[in-house]
Amino acid sequence: MIIELDSYLNKYENTTKAINEAISELNKNGGGRLVFSANKTYVSGMIILKDNIELYFEKNSMLKASSNLSDFNYLDNKEFEEIKIPTYKDCSYNGLPSKFFLYGYKLNNIKISGEGIIDGNEEIFYGKQNDHHIDGKFYPRVPLLYLEDCHNFSITGINIQRSGFWTIHLIGCSDGLIENISIKNNRKFACTDGIDPDHSKNLVIRNCYIESADDCVVFKTTENNMKYGDTENILVENCEFVSTSAGVKFGSESCSDMHDITVRNINIHNTNRGLSFQLRDQGNIYNINFSNITIQTQRFHPLEWWGKGEPIFITSVRRREDTKLGYIKDIKFDNINMTAENGIFIYGENNISNIIFNDIKLNLKSITTFERGNYDLRPYFKDEYLIKRKASGIYFNGAKNINVNHFELNVDDSFKDSFDSRVYIENSSYININ
Repeated sequence: MIIELDSYLNKYENTTKAINEAISELNKNGGGRLVFSANKTYVSGMIILKDNIELYFEKNSMLKASSNLSDFNYLDNKEFEEIKIPTYKDCSYNGLPSKFFLYGYKLNNIKISGEGIIDGNEEIFYGKQNDHHIDGKFYPRVPLLYLEDCHNFSITGINIQRSGFWTIHLIGCSDGLIENISIKNNRKFACTDGIDPDHSKNLVIRNCYIESADDCVVFKTTENNMKYGDTENILVENCEFVSTSAGVKFGSESCSDMHDITVRNINIHNTNRGLSFQLRDQGNIYNINFSNITIQTQRFHPLEWWGKGEPIFITSVRRREDTKLGYIKDIKFDNINMTAENGIFIYGENNISNIIFNDIKLNLKSITTFERGNYDLRPYFKDEYLIKRKASGIYFNGAKNINVNHFELNVDDSFKDSFDSRVYIENSSYININ
């Protein structure tokens, strides 16, 4: 069954109601396609997805989030509460937003496809701003697409832009394909992640372009969604990532395990961190494979963006002093080519092990005028989260059983004043470097 959305707009003056009524009609008839017509813009509040529904966007059609915040109150009539602490100081999040734009819960056979645009209308969530950073007025804000306990889904071909919060949040989802999409968010607007697989499994993310002011693809296991189990069996390939945070990240929400994940054939550039691990909770991260990745990192702000230009950043430290911390192990990097304003950083509480680097090249080069070196451990229970020192090619602390095979390091003349050593090792054992 196919419904042209324009036919429902004639019945309902309110676009939000027209879209939701059309989806309900399709669902009652066993499913089908809702078509957003070419070259038209549809402004809507919260949209409730249902089983066996495809949202199809013809070329240059646009679905835009409403400018009226009350239009997202379908499940929760509470008012948004303005933040008191900037998110660059505290962005702790339990994974349970209460207001949504596109929302799906316990669904099967969902498709979002076509050549159109979904626009998150980011300005309605703005808080304080400066030359480098826009904070949100509220936290958590409205995710653009939120799917929980959804299975056999696909998101293909579409262009997503200007999200006000996490763009595609997948909680407890499985058997999904995200392919040939673009996500272009404001790189100053904090916490606008690209894709967040959270307690999700059996996913493929390929041939995507993601630009965001937080991590492009970030694997998580949030605290309040532990009933869905691990994040596992995921492939990310043939993508391009640009970010003021990390291209690919694990954490920092890490309350269950994350494992058996492959990331390959990726171009990360103009980004604060390349490949990042922030284990801060009781979950474990293991069996992760990276291959054929090009990384270019640089600094974006002395404080408000946490990274310090590390192309590879592997950390495992406690979020709170009483945290029972998990481990990171069995991580492999093959054929990684990096140009960066900082070195590779590995720092744990003696809980990082069995890391293999094969054929890695690092060119340390000054790209910006920000101070180089130093390392940032946030989120961290200690007030002293900065390690202040010049950069090393690879920094090890609290790690064991590390093998580095064919490590090529070049230090550009522009970086020599900020350079300390090829390798720095502290509180670590069985580190083999060739």
